[in-house]
Amino acid sequence: MPQCWGVPSTSADSSAVSGAAGINRTSVKLASPTESVTRSFRDPAGAVLRHGSRILRIVYPESVTDLEAFLATGGARQAMEAGKLVRSVRLPAAESADLGFDQQCVYEHERVSFASYPAEWPPEMLHAAGELTLELFGRALEDGFGLKDATPYNVLFRGPHPIFVDVLSFERRDSLDATWMAYGQFARTFLLPLAAWRYFGFQPASTFAGQRDGLEPETVYRWAGLRRRLTPPFLGLVTVPKWLTSRASAGMYRPRRCSSAEQAQFILKRLVAGCGRQLRGLRPRANAVSAWSDYLDHKSLYSPAQLAQKEAFVLDALELTKARKVLDVGANEGRFSMLAARHGASVVAIDTDPVVVGKLWTQAAQEDLNILPLVVDLTRPTPAVGWRNQECESFLDRARGKFDLVMLLAVMHHLLVTERVPLDDVLSLVCDLTTDHALIEFVAPEDPMFQRIVRGRERLYSHLTFGAFEAAAAQRFELVKSQKLDGLNRCLYLLRRRASN
Repeated sequence: MPQCWGVPSTSADSSAVSGAAGINRTSVKLASPTESVTRSFRDPAGAVLRHGSRILRIVYPESVTDLEAFLATGGARQAMEAGKLVRSVRLPAAESADLGFDQQCVYEHERVSFASYPAEWPPEMLHAAGELTLELFGRALEDGFGLKDATPYNVLFRGPHPIFVDVLSFERRDSLDATWMAYGQFARTFLLPLAAWRYFGFQPASTFAGQRDGLEPETVYRWAGLRRRLTPPFLGLVTVPKWLTSRASAGMYRPRRCSSAEQAQFILKRLVAGCGRQLRGLRPRANAVSAWSDYLDHKSLYSPAQLAQKEAFVLDALELTKARKVLDVGANEGRFSMLAARHGASVVAIDTDPVVVGKLWTQAAQEDLNILPLVVDLTRPTPAVGWRNQECESFLDRARGKFDLVMLLAVMHHLLVTERVPLDDVLSLVCDLTTDHALIEFVAPEDPMFQRIVRGRERLYSHLTFGAFEAAAAQRFELVKSQKLDGLNRCLYLLRRRASN
């Protein structure tokens, strides 16, 4: 699975095994004991480390030949050129030794600027990651290689586009073997979570927040009634696997050898095509709606003139700050994220609603906008998870100090009232996240939306005036410019982080 940056590693069903050929597979020496390193450990074929700003992969001796052969295939080269497979370059032996990896095969991977994990993806992104997985597997079959694990943790997103980062997931296959051992994992981590969303409204993000290996057929079987269990897609995807599991023996997981390589290849291609049909049948619905979808178009307080005034302020702020890395908190369907992206910025857009995040991803992908939309609640951000909480970094650890502009547009009052986070704490976090500027829309207690979410507790929040916000912000930021929106109890503030913070 990808580690903190984006560090990729395999999340195959087998765990890391003990050392061979004199290599300790659970620890790595560095040239300097003070170097900060993050490593992966689940792949029995290698380990990935973050060495300073570099992403390095140590490949164990018995896997070197297969990896080099795979990277030399036409399919792998084309996928790297298209940005669908991470670029990988073997380091010269002298450079590897200088880094502390003496007599070891080390590859360097291109770095993906902001890591994200399946627990932060809307269903549309999980679906796109599944499509890429099958596409690369199909290409690899043509070149004589198989895919030993099929999990969304093998994929990161560069903007809205998926990129497969675990090159060691591909291995030379037995030409007579017609089994794909990773099919069950593909079903658990792609097909079943997408089915749970489509038919039960159960978010994939919730699935992966608690279970690295997705959903078991038995779990979805319990959710489905009798009629669903006996009709597609549940019959083939849930019911039959559940029945087979109850009768399973160790023998059912052994390779099935065919009489010819052509026959085995044909069977595997049919399996990949079948997975593709299943995946297409579970594509998230384009017309999904939620309480926050179409918000600015139909549900907000803004008149067209007021919305235009807000957009003009945001555009002016983007021009003044020359922001290149933007975090848009409470992005909704991404109107202002897209403004920033079209202005040349790389944007990470977060919102709690998977429907609006999915709509934003769809539009960003269609228009090739540099936006990474994620389902993240800033008041309950993705925690560090995995073994010793070190396999996947928390959202805040990935985001802290990574942006030169943080935008909170029409979201501050939700943090202050709905979540009851103190104003000073919100501003402190914004200060941690940005290296330079913040753009905040402050909503006063007189605002109708503020009054709606207060629910009769106006007295508790009467102190949250424009003056109170400005005084609190002045502790950490300098005011660049501000503008009150005409006819609304809302004011936009462009702030510059004080050098002392």
